[in-house]
Amino acid sequence: MKQDNQNGKKKFHSGFVAIVGRPNVGKSTLMNHIIGQKIAIMSDKPQTTRNKIHGVYTKDDKQIVFLDTPGIHKPQSKLGNFMVKSAVNALDEVEAALFLIDVSEGIGGGDRFIIEQLKNVKNTPVFLVMNKIDKVKPEELLKIITQYKDLYDFAEIIPISALQGNNVETLLEQLGRYLPEGPQYYPADQITDHPEQFVCAELIREKILHQTREEIPHSIAVTIEDMRVQENGVVYIGAVIFVERDSQKGIIIGKQGALLKEVGKQARRDIETLLGSRTFLELWVKVKKDWRNSERTLKDLGFRHD
Repeated sequence: MKQDNQNGKKKFHSGFVAIVGRPNVGKSTLMNHIIGQKIAIMSDKPQTTRNKIHGVYTKDDKQIVFLDTPGIHKPQSKLGNFMVKSAVNALDEVEAALFLIDVSEGIGGGDRFIIEQLKNVKNTPVFLVMNKIDKVKPEELLKIITQYKDLYDFAEIIPISALQGNNVETLLEQLGRYLPEGPQYYPADQITDHPEQFVCAELIREKILHQTREEIPHSIAVTIEDMRVQENGVVYIGAVIFVERDSQKGIIIGKQGALLKEVGKQARRDIETLLGSRTFLELWVKVKKDWRNSERTLKDLGFRHD
């Protein structure tokens, strides 16, 4: 930590950092590891993250507010347009950006598209963060680094494994050097600025992603309609799962309600960890036709650029 020469007080550095990349390269895994708790849901299905998720990392000398953005992809719906615009806009709001890539996959059109977006960002240092290094041989990393260096002038290039935590501390140390002197935006024990209802809804959606296949993951949205502490100290949560078609409703519920029951069981476990309290979770499934292409419905479900 640097010392102020005039009054001897320790300097504090802070700033916002965007995590961008193609879908499914490990953005949410990285942020959850840094924060030390699950606040961004994870799945092997593309487009898992839909909103910018803010995670707060605080140490004695610095505070970094991470923005886990939706994966940048070619949109096929109004929801997709929202997700891509949300991710690109984040680049104008930050002190630094982490461009996360999966080194176990070759450079593709999605990576090149993101680099073109990065070229429009002025005065923001961009780190190339090479994730999943445990899946490739060390000599292969040099070839990948050369490929990316030919496309963009990165401020730093750091190989990591977000899942195993390899070299993540080095990444945080390097980020700290780029943060300006500034205030502590959030209390030291706060890990996200999203309300608990938002995180609970995301945890429920994650469990549905794990339990379903094909078109279902992209067709669901979850809202918390009721959340309160009961007299016995148990937190009651009433949540609605929206789908686009009647057939999808049947899939989510499952035979004799088995799938929905399993979703509730797994989600309640994570929610209780998040809240530190016993929880009673009640789930309903409702059909909202073609909600991903309805601007009004998207706004009602919380997909707002503001």
